[in-house]
This record gives sequence, structure tokens and C-alpha cells, in this order.
Amino acid sequence: MGLFSWLFGKKNATETVTIEPIEYKGYLIYPEPQAEGGQFRIAGRICKEIDGMMQTHHFIRSDILPSRADAETFMLKKAQMFIDQTGERMFK
Repeated sequence: MGLFSWLFGKKNATETVTIEPIEYKGYLIYPEPQAEGGQFRIAGRICKEIDGMMQTHHFIRSDILPSRADAETFMLKKAQMFIDQTGERMFK
């Protein structure tokens, strides 16, 4: 089976992508667009350490964009606006 996978270009399903967070006002923003129908849904995580515990808020929007880079850029802007408006209340 390995020979056929090599011949037909089948990729390993366990490939992982390392995402570097963007720091904003003490929060870490992880853009993680979700592939959907040849486009990308805006998604990611907002994290912050509070009282020694790492808190995480998953951020998913209904917006779908044609490129991964556009989805990452838009997610970053929306996450920054969400942080400005909500602050630590997002973790409650």
C-alpha cells in the first residue's frame, strides 16, 4: 500500500501545522482558519493566563473567505476588536 500512496501522492493524514500566536494586550491570538468547500472559515483561539491557569476562548465566525491568508488577517482583526470590547469576561 505504501508504494501506491507514494505513486498517487496520498499525503499522511497526521500532518500537523504549528501556529505562532500573535500577542495583543496580554492575550495570545491563534488564527486557525477552517477549510470548507475550497474556501476558509474564520476561526481561531484567544488565550490568556489568569490566576496561573491558561484560559481559552474558541472564536468561530460564519464568514468564509477565498484564501487562508485573508481568513487569518480577518480573524486577527475581529479577535482584537472582541478583546477590546469584552476583555476577560469572554472566559466566564
